[in-house]
Amino acid sequence: MNEKTILITGGAGFIGSHLCRRLLTENCRVICLDNYFTGRECNISELRKNSLFSIISHDVELPYSFYTDEIYNLACPASPPHYQRNPIATFKTSIFGALNALNLSNKWNAKVLQASTSEIYGDPLVHPQPETYWGHVNATGIRSCYDEGKRGAETLFMDYHRQFNTRIKIVRIFNTYGPNMNPDDGRVISNFIVQALKGEDITIYGSGKQTRSFCYVDDLVEGFIRMMSTSNSVTGPVNLGNPGEFTMLELAEKVLSFTNSKSKLVFMPLPQDDPKQRKPDITKAKHLFDWQPKISLDDGLKETIKYFKKVIK
Repeated sequence: MNEKTILITGGAGFIGSHLCRRLLTENCRVICLDNYFTGRECNISELRKNSLFSIISHDVELPYSFYTDEIYNLACPASPPHYQRNPIATFKTSIFGALNALNLSNKWNAKVLQASTSEIYGDPLVHPQPETYWGHVNATGIRSCYDEGKRGAETLFMDYHRQFNTRIKIVRIFNTYGPNMNPDDGRVISNFIVQALKGEDITIYGSGKQTRSFCYVDDLVEGFIRMMSTSNSVTGPVNLGNPGEFTMLELAEKVLSFTNSKSKLVFMPLPQDDPKQRKPDITKAKHLFDWQPKISLDDGLKETIKYFKKVIK
């Protein structure tokens, strides 16, 4: 039997590690490429026992070359504290990472999926956000290294497809959570859970009435695989996220309830360019490959809390 060989850039990251694990269950040969800027060895250590799994330590800003049937381009820090730590490196990871993935795709005629982001839409003036919305993005703000890097990567993917007929797929990821998140990730779910488990104050930015939509990582990975299996005529972009919408105050109350924490809520100023609303229109994903999230926020939070209880000392 000839296994399909699949490359996952950023494979040691939160989402990448779950994708590696899922593809290994389908008897794919998985190559994990990561420079561990935000990826973590502990996310993939158990996978090393699988003979179909290999790890290559490499920065996607630099070219690489080996055979692959499919590429999932996930490499890029995704939380504001991490991508703002070195904004130039973040931007270069998006742009050069996309170019190198696309060039490898052309070499082997491999399908290549770009993990884009709901940050494409910025602080949206349209709600919920459909793929046809061009966004409301600050090109010079502190979040721009990530937002504009991902927008530039989408441009490259579409131009490679038009110019070279590259077999591309673009998905726009909305807020995703689950086990293998870094406790120091800096995103709202990991922040709230860690603070609650440690008995620290729960930090609410702004009034707490801003909203997000949270997708459990297993649902997202299923969306990736279904998108990759579509015909070459389906390029995207396609939104992947859970349309269930919650305020930050509602999320905090759920976390406090599920952790039995006595933590208090404290309010801090809203960071620059932080979106007030975020909710995906997933009509396209439903129509193209019959995808929608199945795991509720309550169930997903309980699984995520179990994970953090194990890793927080």
